[in-house]
Amino acid sequence: MNVPKPRLGVFKFSSCDGCQLAILDCEEELLPLTEQVAIGEFLEASADVKGGPFDLALVEGSVSTPGEVERVKRVREESKTLVAIGACATAGGLQALRNWDSLGLFQTAVYPHPEYLKCLEKASPISDYVPVDIELRGCPISKSQLMQLFSSVLSGALPRLPGNAVCFECKRRGNSCVVVAGGVPCLGPVTMDGCGAICPSFGRGCYGCFGPSNDVNLESYASWLVSHGTPRPAVRGLVRGINSNSKEFREWLEKDD
Repeated sequence: MNVPKPRLGVFKFSSCDGCQLAILDCEEELLPLTEQVAIGEFLEASADVKGGPFDLALVEGSVSTPGEVERVKRVREESKTLVAIGACATAGGLQALRNWDSLGLFQTAVYPHPEYLKCLEKASPISDYVPVDIELRGCPISKSQLMQLFSSVLSGALPRLPGNAVCFECKRRGNSCVVVAGGVPCLGPVTMDGCGAICPSFGRGCYGCFGPSNDVNLESYASWLVSHGTPRPAVRGLVRGINSNSKEFREWLEKDD
């Protein structure tokens, strides 16, 4: 008797497609995966849409339009396990920068006919509209975390995701601290690991693409940066980046206004 394969769906909302491309970048690892799952929908990879219901749904992008509100609800209804992948889906991403000012201001500055646009006032993470079972952080997501997700979920377990700061990864790689040694502002002490400390490994400060780490104390770290020569506006500019709409970063920014 043939047992049906678990059905996978990958869905795009407001995003750059980078996290979907990260899935395709797995290359050789995808071949055995396609033998374990049936792909019901993944438009970045194929126009062949078989539909749900889905045992596992990966959702990329923020909810930024009225149509996306309705669509994410349909995806949730059709999915047993829903995973938000990437900074846009987990925190609103770069689109959420508009949350800090008037939507109309950005529309008139960018588009010649903003009256044609149908946008929500704010760009929001998936979890603002539907329950999310698992979140994979990053801009884009980590290949190793993604493959661990597939392995865990297909075996009926939850993936073991990181929660430490990027500083732990710097130590493991033997990096010199860019803050202490080079005076470079860096969000590594308050950002979740998972990227492999790519930026500090090349002498550049972390810009927080994996969002806040567990037990983050941004007020304390921001004060330390200021006391060591980084202007407070520069610290705010660093935090107001890819994950500015994440809960811990947003709360500090609102409090610091």
